[in-house]
Amino acid sequence: NLMAADILLYRATHVPVGADQKQHLELSRDIAQKFNNDFKKENFLPLPEPLIQKNISRVMSLRDGKKKMSKSEESDYSRINLKDSPEEIIKKIKKAKTDSLPLPDNEKELLNRPEALNLLNIYSDITNSNLQKVLLDMKGKEFSYVKNQLADALVAIICPIGKKIRELMADKGHLEKVLNKGKEKAKIKSEENLKKVREIIGLI
Repeated sequence: NLMAADILLYRATHVPVGADQKQHLELSRDIAQKFNNDFKKENFLPLPEPLIQKNISRVMSLRDGKKKMSKSEESDYSRINLKDSPEEIIKKIKKAKTDSLPLPDNEKELLNRPEALNLLNIYSDITNSNLQKVLLDMKGKEFSYVKNQLADALVAIICPIGKKIRELMADKGHLEKVLNKGKEKAKIKSEENLKKVREIIGLI
């Protein structure tokens, strides 16, 4: 309910979500549609559309390919954190759960191999490659090779982000200015929209 309220408060038209969060948008759309119909205000509240990354909408745990990767999971080896060092990323990928079978050359053979599919999905997404092309390139190779390739790709993408995060965190004054500026902008927009809602309902 709170997520739907946030979406509607700012009259969002598109919201970046994971596949498992579409239910929040569906609730938002239902509420928006009912509000527009009840008060005869067509399209006053937009029906928000989900922005879901096409190649990999869900990143699964490195320890269990059937569970979503989550920062709330107890084991730190289940996920890659944005502030992880190159050594931590390499170690986590090396310890990631796989199976003993060689890599196939088609997606169908991965359907019952969730850990293998997860690592290959992550690799194809992080390298902007098609999964089928990745499978053809890695056909028959051992998982040690796949893991080395994946670790290198993740280090190249993740570590510069972590470095930037640490730089920003070191400048608290700048962060406070950015936060205060955003807070004021959000406050103006939300108050403006709430006023319009009250007028439509008849509370003003």
